[in-house]
Amino acid sequence: MAQSKKVIVIGSGFAGQTAALYLGDALGKDHEVTVITRTEEFIFIPSLVWVGIDRMSLDKVKFPLAPVFEKFNINYFQGKVTDIYPDENYLTATDEKTGDVRKFEYDYLLNATGPKLNFDGTPGLGPHTGLTQSICTPAHATQSRDTYLQSIQRMEKGEQQHFVIGTGHGAATCQGAAFEYITNIHKDLERRGLRDKATIKWLSNEPALGDFGIDGVSVAQGNKIRTSEEFISTIFQDYGIEWQVKTATKNIDGNTINYETLEGEEGSENFDFAMLIPQFLGNGMQYHDKAGNNINSKVANPGGFVLVDAVYGKPYDELRQNPDYWPATYQSPAYPNIYAAGISFAPPGPISRPQATPSGAPIAPAPPRTGMVSGIIGRLVALNIIDNIKGKEASHSERMTEMYAACIASMGDSIWDGSAAVIIAHPIVPDWKKYPISGRDMFVSNMEMGLSGAWMKRMIHTTFNHKLRGRMGWSLIPE
Repeated sequence: MAQSKKVIVIGSGFAGQTAALYLGDALGKDHEVTVITRTEEFIFIPSLVWVGIDRMSLDKVKFPLAPVFEKFNINYFQGKVTDIYPDENYLTATDEKTGDVRKFEYDYLLNATGPKLNFDGTPGLGPHTGLTQSICTPAHATQSRDTYLQSIQRMEKGEQQHFVIGTGHGAATCQGAAFEYITNIHKDLERRGLRDKATIKWLSNEPALGDFGIDGVSVAQGNKIRTSEEFISTIFQDYGIEWQVKTATKNIDGNTINYETLEGEEGSENFDFAMLIPQFLGNGMQYHDKAGNNINSKVANPGGFVLVDAVYGKPYDELRQNPDYWPATYQSPAYPNIYAAGISFAPPGPISRPQATPSGAPIAPAPPRTGMVSGIIGRLVALNIIDNIKGKEASHSERMTEMYAACIASMGDSIWDGSAAVIIAHPIVPDWKKYPISGRDMFVSNMEMGLSGAWMKRMIHTTFNHKLRGRMGWSLIPE
């Protein structure tokens, strides 16, 4: 039997929880697998959109972690990792409840913490210091719900309300979550008979409507090529939703969003209710050498995301033409026993063409690396760590220029009269060498909208909660 090894997973989101299950299942009885995370519960983030309009209770989007980890022989520490010493293979973490600092040694380390929500990157943004809302965490989603219900009460009294949903920073990502929220607000207001009392506007940093930070999607439907810009604009037109893209939010002043467009036009948008996604940054851990010197630049990029086996620093057009510049194993070149998954790894660059306003504000959506992508990478990294510990050569790799991605944006949660927009992109990052027309396989990529999508969305909610609890047959459910 191989010598017992210590594996630490930091974070328990889609990437961390997926990796932990595979690691615990394969290694938990013979090796030491530890998850360090700041929460007591797994949160199914995609369903917070329903919490935010009071269509699902918070208890249905979470479950306790401890019983799952116990079943898989996984150690669990609720705390925040602050410092990592990769030359000596240990880290320190602060206990969330007591404030005590503990030292953890490791043979393999997976950083899967998810993002730091950079509300400070836009003055006045966010539920803590401003009047805009967020659906990125349970606390944010419940506050969004409560604020949304206040608008509902005003509309029931005959008042008009103006809703603004989108992104709150020129380099924000997760436009898909904001899109799902805006369509759910529309459907919920229709259900309540209040849609005529509301104006709804989409405000986004996308270079084009339906770009979603992945350079849009084109699909072959019959004899025509249909773009995601056409697809989303049709939905917004049908729903009476206004839209404005190519926009960097500069600051929030009370109930006013101040912005600059790509063309340099400055403007403002007043709101009664606004939900704007912030910029995502890395988690802020500090890396040190043996002497205690800071070596962050050796391990992570300036945004705090872990440098992996990608080719960095290349101009956009060169990156666009070289799909192999994207990482395959998500392994640190400086420290091969450190991996990163999901939002924690540093992409080699943007997927959509980056642009900037005349004043230098970015109009550059960051590559999405959450949800399905996180789960795929979490599994891949776990399998390679398992191979290494068992004395095998790591053989698992998959670039985002090879991955499928399915985005299912609900438009109402009902499986009887709801709907959903389904966008399938293959690959997530366009491969212009293999698919020179659109960068993707236009016959595999697809866009549809209808009731079946609503069924798929609820099925994903149910099956993924089943999988990530480690219940019977969990490993048979694909990421």
